[in-house]
Amino acid sequence: MKQTNDALSTAQTPPSRIRVDLHIHTCYSRDSLTSLQEIIATAPQRGLGALAILDHNTVDGGLALREMAPFPVIVGAEVMTTAGEIAGLFLNEAIPKGLSPQETVARIHDQGGLVYIPHPFDSLRSSRLEEAALMDILEQVDVLEVLNARVVRPADNERARLFAAAHGLPGAAGSDAHAPVEIGSAYVEMAPFDGRDSFLQSLAQGTVRGSESPAHVHLFSTWAKIRKLLSL
Repeated sequence: MKQTNDALSTAQTPPSRIRVDLHIHTCYSRDSLTSLQEIIATAPQRGLGALAILDHNTVDGGLALREMAPFPVIVGAEVMTTAGEIAGLFLNEAIPKGLSPQETVARIHDQGGLVYIPHPFDSLRSSRLEEAALMDILEQVDVLEVLNARVVRPADNERARLFAAAHGLPGAAGSDAHAPVEIGSAYVEMAPFDGRDSFLQSLAQGTVRGSESPAHVHLFSTWAKIRKLLSL
């Protein structure tokens, strides 16, 4: 039986629907310079009522932000497997990179998390999960990202939307922000939630909104990697 993780930041009386950006990176990712303070300042400006942190192979940024933010923060991670990236939501502990997709999925579920597939059909992203691997774990997938703002070709997001609908999966959206200016460019408009199970219920009734970002936003992550290498 899966455990339930209801450890979210508390918020004041919530509206009937909120905007939730489900894919944000912090300076805890090697390709982002965005500080936790910048996220706290920017999220309300963009109208977000909650967000998910999906740093690469670590939950440290999400855990720290959850303690600081005045809005709900879902702690997650974007984990590199032997066949591409799989994300977990509602995590308490980091999951090692380099495991098989099946083992990664099992470890996400073992700690009560949700298996979230980011940018599943991004034809220009080498880190995407291989399609054969996606089909192998499809029955264990909880959420599929159907709008990733960093996807360059809109047709790739549309393919994800059609795939989610065909397989009865809740569709999610995220900016994949690596810089503050990107935060909130894609989000789900959904009812407030107080944990994993109510999140899934709200997401199933949510509305995906936003659009793809201009291609130059990828320069933010390139610059972040260079800056961090120079600081070593």
